[in-house]
Amino acid sequence: MLETLTQGFRNARARLKGFRQLTEGNVEEALEQVRESLLEADVEYHVALSFLEQVKKKAVGELVQTKVEHKGREIQATPADHFVKICHDQLVSLMGSEDTSLQRSRTRPVTTVMMVGLQGSGKTTTAAKLARNYVKDGRKPMLVAADVYRPAAIEQLMVLGERVGVPVFYDGALKPPQMCKAAVVKAMREKRDVVIFDTAGRLAIDDALMQELEEIDKEAAADNIFLVVDAMIGQDAVKTAGEFNRRLKLDGVILTKLDGDARGGAALSVRAVTGKPIKYVGMGEGMDRLEPFRPEGLASRILGFGDVVGLMKDFEEVVDTQKAEEEAVKMLKGHFNLVQFLDQVKMLRKLGPLQEVVAKLPFFPDGMPDGMTVDDKALVRIESLIQSMTPKERADPSLLGPSRVKRIARGAGRTEREVEDLLMRFKGMKQMMTAIGKQPGLLGRIPGFKQMAQAQAVKDMKPQDMYSMMQPPMPGMGGMPGMPGGEMERRKTQPRFAEMDKRRKKAKEARKQRKKMMKKKKGKR
Repeated sequence: MLETLTQGFRNARARLKGFRQLTEGNVEEALEQVRESLLEADVEYHVALSFLEQVKKKAVGELVQTKVEHKGREIQATPADHFVKICHDQLVSLMGSEDTSLQRSRTRPVTTVMMVGLQGSGKTTTAAKLARNYVKDGRKPMLVAADVYRPAAIEQLMVLGERVGVPVFYDGALKPPQMCKAAVVKAMREKRDVVIFDTAGRLAIDDALMQELEEIDKEAAADNIFLVVDAMIGQDAVKTAGEFNRRLKLDGVILTKLDGDARGGAALSVRAVTGKPIKYVGMGEGMDRLEPFRPEGLASRILGFGDVVGLMKDFEEVVDTQKAEEEAVKMLKGHFNLVQFLDQVKMLRKLGPLQEVVAKLPFFPDGMPDGMTVDDKALVRIESLIQSMTPKERADPSLLGPSRVKRIARGAGRTEREVEDLLMRFKGMKQMMTAIGKQPGLLGRIPGFKQMAQAQAVKDMKPQDMYSMMQPPMPGMGGMPGMPGGEMERRKTQPRFAEMDKRRKKAKEARKQRKKMMKKKKGKR
């Protein structure tokens, strides 16, 4: 989703490579690359200009610290690294601080949240996701189906409410303002402490919509008004936020569909235009795909550093820490079989789209390589292959000879080559598990990441320190299901590479033979 922005900062960084100091001239050239990417990503024009001005002001004429001390080791930093740090800090400042707080009511035991926005922005789904988050936080929410003009919205909220285990209030005899007021009374009677109003939307902002929302706010005394904005509509999202804020005095914004083709412009612009914090971001259709907005994490991802802190939080959501620690001890001692590997695959699937997981890793300093894709279906294929094995075969993969491989492939509807490829990857991962050794860390339990223990240290580093320590994509990345392999693995798995290597080996041997013959001829003369 952030490729446009990342490419601009990548180009700016490349422009400054080789320079020993930041001057007005080279900073201007670098910022030109950033300016193009900001505007192409639909960042609001005046916000983009202000950002560029602030970066230039801080970059030009400032003393660059070329040596950085980090945890007892000295790291070299360049003017390009310093420029990246300035951009990082300014991006975080632009998007504000992390803030998911609720304004609690001072006069009643119930806190109310009014969800507003245009039709199609994802209000109803977001209301249910928000309710689920509050349940996890120990609250007792209630949903209110106040979008009476779209019958499907009422039914949708009922279904979603049942899915997340939250009651839904609806009374067809009442108008939306009175319904919301009645819902608050019922919530107090049933000891509910948060009431979420799912209000109606329109295809465009109009007086009728705004008047109804103002009446709901007046009747039900909304403590919090959250605007739900589709991040894919770019600068229109900023205009929408500005108008809603003018009429309703928003308390926060929730950006949806940030996992799609959104170019990131709305995330950078909304707070600057409205002055209101972005509370949450929607990262998928699932009820668990509403994440607290972390400006630090998004800024790091834009600059190609990944978001290790965000990834750690994702893992904590899906991993039983105590069980995982016990499993990790076994794996690091070499007790790693296909049963545990299958558990790892299932855990990865719980994390959400694999492309998002990979994007949060800090091992791509220049962003994800162009054209690189991560196939989520590969996890499904691997799971089907392992489930086609007997319990005995999963526990002891050494039993898998040619006849068993053939049976497993037929049972899973796959090819024998796919089974052999899985076994080859598994053996490599088993070796890596042992090699990870003394510092597995939470992320060290993911199969295929030989250097993942570094993530714990990386997440506490400053942006310029992190960039200085960045390494190219790891050659062992191919060990992870669904990810493209490193050079060595591609040579092992693709026949054309194997054939090329054979020809090169023969040519090398032929050259050696010719040299020997030449030496013999010279000796005879």
